[in-house]
Amino acid sequence: MKLYTIETGYFKLDGGAMFGVVPKSLWEKQNPADQNNMCNWAMRCLLIVDGDKKILIDNGLGNKQDEKFFSYYYLNGDDTLVKSLAKHGFAPEDITDNILTHLHFDHCGGGVKWNADQSGYAMTFPNAKYHVSAEHWEEALHPNAREKASFLKENILPMQASGQLNLIAKDTSPFTNIELGWVYGHTRAMMLPKIYMPGKNLIYMADLIPAAFHIPIPWVMGYDMHPLTTMQEKEKYLSAAVEENTILFYEHDPVTECSTVEKTERGYKVKERFALDTLIA
Repeated sequence: MKLYTIETGYFKLDGGAMFGVVPKSLWEKQNPADQNNMCNWAMRCLLIVDGDKKILIDNGLGNKQDEKFFSYYYLNGDDTLVKSLAKHGFAPEDITDNILTHLHFDHCGGGVKWNADQSGYAMTFPNAKYHVSAEHWEEALHPNAREKASFLKENILPMQASGQLNLIAKDTSPFTNIELGWVYGHTRAMMLPKIYMPGKNLIYMADLIPAAFHIPIPWVMGYDMHPLTTMQEKEKYLSAAVEENTILFYEHDPVTECSTVEKTERGYKVKERFALDTLIA
């Protein structure tokens, strides 16, 4: 098994939204805001090569929305999904599976692209199955009013029309070495892939713990649908990570790709930070 970091670019989100009730005087020490109170965030995906499987987790924002939409998010950096795959010797056609933790636009937008004449949509990974939790799929098709703007039909409906969509039942996984845990605080039935490697385990934290900054239990995003549930889920995952020395992989941290965690008298904190390519998998 080999793991590769797939960087798809950076975008900006409001600092208050990303840190919830945490005072700016605290969070700005971690991720300084610009003059518009916006902080920079990664859109970091993970590629797992396991035998003949090439499994990508999430796929970034994509590029098919209009200029007005992108102007809200201040896209920056030179990385793209296709360039990052190519850096490691892969093309979109090589991907056999795309696990989507959830269907908010910054996690799934890169999986659907314009077709050649921009008259409709095509799948970015023509040979892949797109894996979504069945319960979350229903949430995306029938969203609540607060979350509706995060579910874009052009990111979601083409998956179903393509015949490449695979809906996953709770407590199941189509993969030998990947367990799919379900959480409900950020959005209903988000999946967190846990990858079992020789001698070590890694969890892709998606938006449960989007960055190492969010390790303290009360540091919960304003975007979360059920923040108290998020806090309970963070406690569960962090406690297990300490006990098992599990590696956490951060999708949105602008600096830190991975870390281990430890528990102190003042709560959970980063134990060791490192880049994914320092692991021998």
